[in-house]
Amino acid sequence: MGLFSQKYCDICGDKIGLLGNKKLEDGNMCKNCGKKLSPWFNERRSSSQADIKEQLAYREENKKRVSAFHTTRSLGINTKILIDEDAGKIMVTSAKDLLEANPDVLDFTDVTGCLLDIDETKTEITREDKEGKQVSYLPRRYDYSYDFYIALDVNNPYFSQIRFKLNTFSVDGKPPRQYQEHKEMGDEICRVLNQLTQKVHDPVKKEEDPESIVETNTKKTPVLCPYCGGSATSPDSKYCEFCGGALGQ
Repeated sequence: MGLFSQKYCDICGDKIGLLGNKKLEDGNMCKNCGKKLSPWFNERRSSSQADIKEQLAYREENKKRVSAFHTTRSLGINTKILIDEDAGKIMVTSAKDLLEANPDVLDFTDVTGCLLDIDETKTEITREDKEGKQVSYLPRRYDYSYDFYIALDVNNPYFSQIRFKLNTFSVDGKPPRQYQEHKEMGDEICRVLNQLTQKVHDPVKKEEDPESIVETNTKKTPVLCPYCGGSATSPDSKYCEFCGGALGQ
């Protein structure tokens, strides 16, 4: 069989167009079948034809769950967590047409944890010396930008985590208000989801203080200067390296 011989989808039997082949562990799949898989699924290459057919059956059944879903609460701005509090179900999607997108509908019991993950990007600020070269300041100065992600750990046969970004564009460290707004949004999402799922997983603790069950990734949270908005390079800094103002006062 030649390198460019016609391939057929082992799932639906259709011809596979040029550059449209999706390799499986034991065969080939067309891009149209690939589009029907869960958007959170990322193990295609290690999946067999039987695995894919099984998931497509699950995805077809999921359409009924989407049709029966009634949103009573929505969290997020672009990608949203839609909640059906009466049925005890959620789905995560950025789509406007839910029936067409067919987002995975999960039970509260499927969600085992919610984490706010803040990714920090540090870019050095340089200056031009007398020879026209870009050189570092002493001490070095940096610009900071942040991306905010929600990571949901779930029990599902086809994926174990749903991870999505809260912000559309990276958030600058200055002004600190934008950073704080996104952090508060992420904290609120985790607080609500952890509270809802905690009631299902452990009904005895349903009256527990919601603040005690929020999981927030704080290892990358910077110390922001209240005077100039600068971000300290060390969380133990007592004074701002940009304006000299006292931190944590």
